[in-house]
Amino acid sequence: MGTNFKSYEQTRRLFFIFILVSIIFFPNRLVFGQTVESDERALLNIDDGIKFYKDSLFLMNLRFRMQNRAGLNTLGGDEFTINAFEMRVRRLRLRFDGFVGNPKLQYYIQLAFSKADLDLESSVIAQPVRDAIIYYFVADNLYFGFGQSKLPGNRQRVTSSGNLQFADRSIAGAMFNIDRDFGFFAYYTKKLKQDSYLELKGVVSTGDGRNASAINNGLAYTGRVEYLPLGLFQNNGDYSEGDLEFEPLPKISIGMSYSKNVRANKTSGQLGEELFENRTIESFILDGVFKYKGNAILAEYLQRTSADPFTSNEAGEIRFVQVGHGINIQLSKMIYQNSEIALRYSYIVPKDQIAIFQQRVDEVLMGYTYYIRGHRIKLQGNFGYKWLEGLPDLDNSGNSWTGMFQVEFGI
Repeated sequence: MGTNFKSYEQTRRLFFIFILVSIIFFPNRLVFGQTVESDERALLNIDDGIKFYKDSLFLMNLRFRMQNRAGLNTLGGDEFTINAFEMRVRRLRLRFDGFVGNPKLQYYIQLAFSKADLDLESSVIAQPVRDAIIYYFVADNLYFGFGQSKLPGNRQRVTSSGNLQFADRSIAGAMFNIDRDFGFFAYYTKKLKQDSYLELKGVVSTGDGRNASAINNGLAYTGRVEYLPLGLFQNNGDYSEGDLEFEPLPKISIGMSYSKNVRANKTSGQLGEELFENRTIESFILDGVFKYKGNAILAEYLQRTSADPFTSNEAGEIRFVQVGHGINIQLSKMIYQNSEIALRYSYIVPKDQIAIFQQRVDEVLMGYTYYIRGHRIKLQGNFGYKWLEGLPDLDNSGNSWTGMFQVEFGI
């Protein structure tokens, strides 16, 4: 009797759990005593993320993603003793987007929780807010934003870290990108003849980077133009690495960005250590992407300049703007429906003014990605070689091998 009662209780609990989950996650399929159209509650769907919505009153799309990785670096090019292991949660993100009251008035919020994402490796203050911006859509091809988000810089930096074909962005992008900032954003798309498109993007921002306090009266001015002569990519593929869509016709996008950061207070403009004096920093970026039948090419050129990059304090310490240029080139091919191989070559070259403090760095990486559910769930492996001062010899001091395995998981 006792056993039967316990079994009954367990069955009853499982049944109620099933009903609760069904009501929460599948309201379209399980609505008791009424149709979906007469349901006054907010509805919830699971598609690309989890969606809460109520007609045209509001929408909230909830997504998460994490990147778990294990990597290593060797002591030298000819010394395969492990110098360092990297085993951690590289990124853990929670994202909200949607609208409230009017579909033309939209929001985008992204929060970060891993140590690297919180900037705790370079700061004692946690910085969980990565994006917090409100958009107003005047029309489908014209909208404005106010808040904190990515500046329209190099293509790989604007591409979500979840949509990369390597575990990390290139060393060139890491050094010379213009990252996130707070300000006023504007985006306009113009359809031209024969299905070609022109995209214009502009931002007036603080120039001090994300989560900055009021520092000075300088602002940053960023503009970008993109030309798509062969039409739009499938599924926004111009900002998603690899040709997972197997574009049936050739697609190409060419972009150019320019940014002027007046009275910048950090070594990389919006990023880096604080300078001892303010400097005006200019950035120029040229990039392009090509995709066709599972093949993809990404190329980027980045340049940063400043008339006087050096600053110093009374103690004689020196901090300088990271001026110079870099190149990133990536080639990839989908070898099966869900498998991709990729090759990257990237380098950074400091300007002569700072060459005594900063070395040239070159890196070659080979990558393999197995896509389980596109870029949402995938397995990635990278292996490569990095060398200094343009000297690839294995016995050159400072050269090293690197390897990385990463799992991307999210909705």
